[in-house]
Amino acid sequence: MSDAHANETLSFTDAFFLYLEQPGAPLNVASISAFEGLIDLDLCRDYVESKLPLLPRFLQRPVTTPFCIGPPTWQYDAHFDVRNHVREITLKFGTDTEWKSVVSEVLSAHLDRSRPLWEITLLRGLKDQRTGVIVKVHHCMVDGVAGVAMLNALLDPSSVAPPLHHKKQSLPPTPPPPDPGTALLDGLINTCFATAQALLTAHSELLRMAQQATAKRNESHEDRTQASIGALASIAPLGGVASLLAELAQPTERLPFNVLCRGPQKFDWSEISMAELIAVKEACGATVNEVVLTVLSMALRRYAELHKLEVKARKLRLVIPVNVRPSGDVSVSGNQITFLPVDIPWSVREPRAFVSLVQERVKFSRTGHGAELVGLLAILLGALPTSLQALAGSTLSQLPISVCNSICTNVPGPRTPLYLLGHKMLSTYPYVPIGGEMGMNCAVMSYNGTLFVGFTGDAKAIPDLSQLAGFFAESFAELRDATGVHIPKKRHPRPKEKIAARKAKRVPAAHASAPSSSDPAPKAPMGEAAPNVIKGEAAPSENSASAVSV
Repeated sequence: MSDAHANETLSFTDAFFLYLEQPGAPLNVASISAFEGLIDLDLCRDYVESKLPLLPRFLQRPVTTPFCIGPPTWQYDAHFDVRNHVREITLKFGTDTEWKSVVSEVLSAHLDRSRPLWEITLLRGLKDQRTGVIVKVHHCMVDGVAGVAMLNALLDPSSVAPPLHHKKQSLPPTPPPPDPGTALLDGLINTCFATAQALLTAHSELLRMAQQATAKRNESHEDRTQASIGALASIAPLGGVASLLAELAQPTERLPFNVLCRGPQKFDWSEISMAELIAVKEACGATVNEVVLTVLSMALRRYAELHKLEVKARKLRLVIPVNVRPSGDVSVSGNQITFLPVDIPWSVREPRAFVSLVQERVKFSRTGHGAELVGLLAILLGALPTSLQALAGSTLSQLPISVCNSICTNVPGPRTPLYLLGHKMLSTYPYVPIGGEMGMNCAVMSYNGTLFVGFTGDAKAIPDLSQLAGFFAESFAELRDATGVHIPKKRHPRPKEKIAARKAKRVPAAHASAPSSSDPAPKAPMGEAAPNVIKGEAAPSENSASAVSV
């Protein structure tokens, strides 16, 4: 294996996720999946080890410099052993309640920083001969888009199990650690370069934003009056930025779960049909993201009312991760995201009108360059010396400040089935971390015709997390009914009908009785309109990425 990835420095965003992590609030992303059949632990270890050449970060760990003088670097683990990263847990009863409880325990645990920051846990004993698989990776390694790319690299598109070669991975020779003096000098040099680069990037970003904000519209070249109107219109976006800044300057109106996270964490989930979701989106003239934000906002309004909050005059502040990768970039590691803050008033009750309101609020944040403003703030923070970045990260995560009510990340996942050692993945719920006063966050990911929704909550901040998962399903049903969308579901024969059908097959055709003219005509089973590829829909998510979401 090449050592081209050794000694790489972490970007500011990647490193900041290390600095933000606090006891009781691990900064990991994860996927919680169910597979058909029983997956053998030893075979799974061999299989994962065979995939490591595609995932070089799985062999490395971040190493910090003395006193955080310089940015952390990726170093190969000289004592890497796949057995430290792939393990199994056996459930006693195999119920969904026990499954969610064990998943919550696994997600609440911190990864060992002396090793590469990932682990895979097999859960045995699930009902219906299934195997649960939890893939957990630190946020410094992947965001939502990179997490999906990692999932695609780790799993196979074919149901035929690949042949495994029991050959131990040969790792690059690990260089001896530098002496403290050399490490300190390298850290100082790297910090100087990183600061200069961040300042130059911030300057370029400011120029780009100014050019966008003052770019002239196409003028009709009729006369000077029209030219003047065009000139005034060209400055209008600056008012949008000012309006957005004025709105964001207002404090977030806390919900019951907006308290400091101390752990442990809880996890729950819900799911909806992509066919129904896309039909609702088309009926409303909205995007998938806007429908998801609408449904989540309706669910959170139900939750607030459950806790006796007056919601009519309140507004919800959600933050949406935005993918900033160049088009076509599907890198399997690193964070390349910014965040779009959106304030949504709860004053509108009618579902279709609420969709329109959410659309307006998202458009307002986008035209006000909300994502660019957050990105610029991150660039300026990256210009600070790394020791101050580390101090800022550990301090910000403990301040009693609610930057927003919740984060909602939406990542398009695989549209066709994936397999692990020939076992089909039936479901995959994304997990996004929480921290600070964000006691509940939400992640959604599409896979094989279904939108899987994961809810992460602090056990003390939101002990009734399952209520919110239920409210999400109820809110989507309310919106679906309001739009008049009805997609018939495929009717599965009952057990008695299956037995009768098998007996009928054994009766010779000559002895089979003809149906009476008085008998009702048999009904043909109704098909389910659930296309995986929608014309004009490049992905079930627009301008979005995560924490894992994997």
